[in-house]
Amino acid sequence: MVSAPTHRKRTVYFVSESTGITAEALGHSLLSQFDTMEFEQVYMPYINTEQRAQALTQRMQEAFLRDGARPLVFATMLNDRIAAIIRGGNCYYMELFEHYVDPLSAELGVPPSRRSGRSHAITQPSSYTKRIDAINFAMANDDGVKPGNFQHADVILLGISRSGKTPTCLYLAIHYGLRPANYPITEEDFERGDLPSEIWTNKQKVFGLTIDPNRLRAIREERRPGSPYASLRRCQTEVENALDMFRRLDVPVMNTTNHSIEEIASLILRAVKCPEGQGF
Repeated sequence: MVSAPTHRKRTVYFVSESTGITAEALGHSLLSQFDTMEFEQVYMPYINTEQRAQALTQRMQEAFLRDGARPLVFATMLNDRIAAIIRGGNCYYMELFEHYVDPLSAELGVPPSRRSGRSHAITQPSSYTKRIDAINFAMANDDGVKPGNFQHADVILLGISRSGKTPTCLYLAIHYGLRPANYPITEEDFERGDLPSEIWTNKQKVFGLTIDPNRLRAIREERRPGSPYASLRRCQTEVENALDMFRRLDVPVMNTTNHSIEEIASLILRAVKCPEGQGF
């Protein structure tokens, strides 16, 4: 088998007749195995007419001419005519449902509905309502604005500014229906050498988030370039002081430096289901 020539940058399209969430999620999982490559990722939902498919093939041709390599397409297309137009473009096409739906249909003994958007439809209203409530709770209890509500939280994330608390909370709410809250450790907390009583009272729900100081500095530089807030020395001091607080609290600690939000959330979920910490 002759291998394709290596191009360090490739354009990737996540294509679907509906929202494209499934194509994007599965595509990201596959691309994560090729961390030496640079991918320009393009999100293309609602390619549900032949005209839109034709327009997409034109964009793919432009990407080919720009990159010197055909773009990758991760697709979840159930309309054969529209899929055929995209396949006919200058691309490497991967239909993510193709290898699973028909064998699964044979095993179950029933035909697939072949309706787009079913993976994200509201098929269980109670589960949907639980997730909406969890999202509302996460947003209302972001950045420690209502520490009195910590008693009602399923999870409390604790960490310094820009350590990943808010996006992880939202992910836990959206995907798992957990009611998360978070508290940012501030300069005032460091000066007092202690945390609010609500943290101690609910410490069995608390998870500490830490991060490499150099990575933290890079993130803060994007937010406030050249500020004391983004200085490496301050980042190092805050990380060290926060770790000291986590040790005194005796809570599980996650390092967010090299972990995706999905990985952090899944580890927290396992720990929540295993209260003695077996999940960490």
